[in-house]
Amino acid sequence: MPGPGAPGEPGVPGELRPLLGRGARAPRRWRRAASATVLLVEMLERAAFFGVAANLVLYLNSSNLDWAGQQASRAALVFLGASYLLAPVGGWLADVYLGRHLAIALSLLLYLAASSLLPATAFPDGRRSFCGEMPESSLAPACPAPGCRRASPSPYCAPTLYCGLLLLALAASSVRSNLTSFGADQVMHLGRNATRRFFNWFYWSINMGAVLSLLVVAFIQQNISFLLGYSIVVGCVGLAFFIFLFATPIFITKPPTGSQVSSMLKLALQNCCPWLWQRHSARDPQGAHLLPDQRSPQPCPSHQEDIANFQVLVKILPVMVTLVPYWMVYFQMQSTYVLQGLHLQIPNIFPDNAANNSMALGAQGSSYKIPEAWLLLANVVVVLILVPLKDHLIDPLLLRCKLLPSALQKMALGMFFGFTSVIVAGVLEMERLRYVHNKTIPQQIGEDKYYAAPLSIWWQIPQYLLIGISEIFASIPGLEFAYSEAPRSMQGAIMGIFFCLSGVGSLLGSSLVALLSLPGGWLNCPEDFGNINNCRMDLYFFLLAGIQAVTALLFIWIAGRYERAAQGPASQSCSSRDRG
Repeated sequence: MPGPGAPGEPGVPGELRPLLGRGARAPRRWRRAASATVLLVEMLERAAFFGVAANLVLYLNSSNLDWAGQQASRAALVFLGASYLLAPVGGWLADVYLGRHLAIALSLLLYLAASSLLPATAFPDGRRSFCGEMPESSLAPACPAPGCRRASPSPYCAPTLYCGLLLLALAASSVRSNLTSFGADQVMHLGRNATRRFFNWFYWSINMGAVLSLLVVAFIQQNISFLLGYSIVVGCVGLAFFIFLFATPIFITKPPTGSQVSSMLKLALQNCCPWLWQRHSARDPQGAHLLPDQRSPQPCPSHQEDIANFQVLVKILPVMVTLVPYWMVYFQMQSTYVLQGLHLQIPNIFPDNAANNSMALGAQGSSYKIPEAWLLLANVVVVLILVPLKDHLIDPLLLRCKLLPSALQKMALGMFFGFTSVIVAGVLEMERLRYVHNKTIPQQIGEDKYYAAPLSIWWQIPQYLLIGISEIFASIPGLEFAYSEAPRSMQGAIMGIFFCLSGVGSLLGSSLVALLSLPGGWLNCPEDFGNINNCRMDLYFFLLAGIQAVTALLFIWIAGRYERAAQGPASQSCSSRDRG
C-alpha cells in the first residue's frame, strides 16, 4: 500500500503520517532514514538474541547450572524454535489490537524484562533467589570416571529458566514478525526494487548484530563472566527500545485493521468439515457471519476477497511447509554444532602465555580459549560479504541478462547447501569419534572440563560456511516470497506463518534429539556425564541429511507446479492483449 509520503497517493484510513519530512522532496530522504532506523533497531535486537542463543548450551552445561549436554541442547532448540513458532501471536496482536508500532514497543519492553532474568541467575545470590539451592547430587563436575554422577533427570532451575526463555522467545518473535513488515512499510511506495533491497539489507543487519554479539559478548561469557556478558545483552535491548521510541516522529504508522485468521479458519471449516460448520451456524447464526476479530468499525473484506485470499494461502502453504526440514538443519549450528565444537580441540587466543596449547589450566586471564561460538562467525561473514555483493553486482547482472532465478529456485538451491552442511558435520563427527576411541584431551572451557578429540575445531568451518551460503539462497528469498506473494491484507499473517514454520523446524529437531536420547538411542550416553564421546551424533546428522534430501525433491515438485500455475494466467493475459 502506498505510503502517505508519496505525493498524490492516498494512505490507508487512520494511517499516521510522519511528523518529519512532509515536504515535496523529503519523502524519499526520510523514508530511507526511517528504514535505516529500523535496520539499526534490528541489529541491536539480533545482537541481544545471539548473545542469549550463541552460548546458551555452554551456560546451561556450566557449573552454574550443571545441565547435561543433551538437556542443554534440547533447551537451546526449544528456545530457538519458540522464538519463531510464536511469531503469529505477535503479528495477530498487532493486526487486531495494537498496530505494528505499539506491538514492537511493547515487545521490546517485554524483551528487556525477560532478558534481565539471565544475568540474575548468573551469580549465586540471584540463582538462590529465583531457583533455590542447587541439589547436592548435581554439584559434581563433568568427568568420565565410573563413580561420578552429574546430570539429574530434572535439571536445576529448569522451571524458572524455561519460563524466562519462553517469554524472551515471545518478545523476540513479536519483534521479528512486526519489525520486518514495519520496515517494509517505510519504503513500500518507493517501488518493488526498494522493497527487495530492504529485505537484503534487513538480513545484513541481522548478521551484523550477530558479529558484534559473537566477537564481544560470546568472548566475555566464555572467558570472563556470564554475568557481564548477559548484562551487555540487557543493554543492547534497552538501547534498541530507546532508539525506536526516539525515532517515532519519522515513522509511517498504520492502525490495526483486523485479522483475517478467523476468515481463513471459517473457510477451512466450510471446505473440510461442512457438517461441523452447519452445526456451528445453527447454534450461533449471528456468529457465523460476524467474525470475532472483525466486529470493528474498520471495513471488512468481502466474501469474494476472503475466498481469493484463502486460495492464495492454500497455494503458498505447501511451499513453505516443505521448507521445514531445511530449518531442522539450519538450527543445528546453534545447538548440536556447538556441542560438537566443545569436544574438539579449541586453541588458546594467546598460546605463548600458556604452558600447553591444548589446555588452559593456569590462572584465568593468563590464557583465554577461543570461544566456540566464534565458529558462527564463519556463517555470518559469508552472509555479510555475499549480501552486498548480491545486491549491487550479482542480481543486477543476472537481471540484465534475464537469468535471475526465481525466489523458489533460490530456495531449492539453499536446501542443497544445507544438505551438504549436515553431511560434512556427520563426516567430521565420524572422524572425531575415531580419534576419541584412541585418545582424548581434557580441556578447560570457562569453569568446566571437556574431554575432546585431538582434532582442531577449525575443521568445523566448512559446515558453518555451507550453512551461511544456504541462508543467502533459502532464507532471504523465503522472506521475499512470503511478503510479495501474499495478498496485501494478509502480509502480516503470511510472514507470521513463515517464521512460525521456521520454529516448527527447530522444535522438530529438538524432538528428534529427545527421541534419540531415550535408552538405546544414538544420543543416549549417560556414562559420558556431560560429554558426548559415547554417543552417535554422526548418525543423527546423516538422518537429518536424508530427511532434507527427500523433502528437497518434494519441494522442487511443488515449486514447479506453483510457478507453472502462476505463469499460466499471465501468459493467457499476454496472448489476449496480443490478439487485441
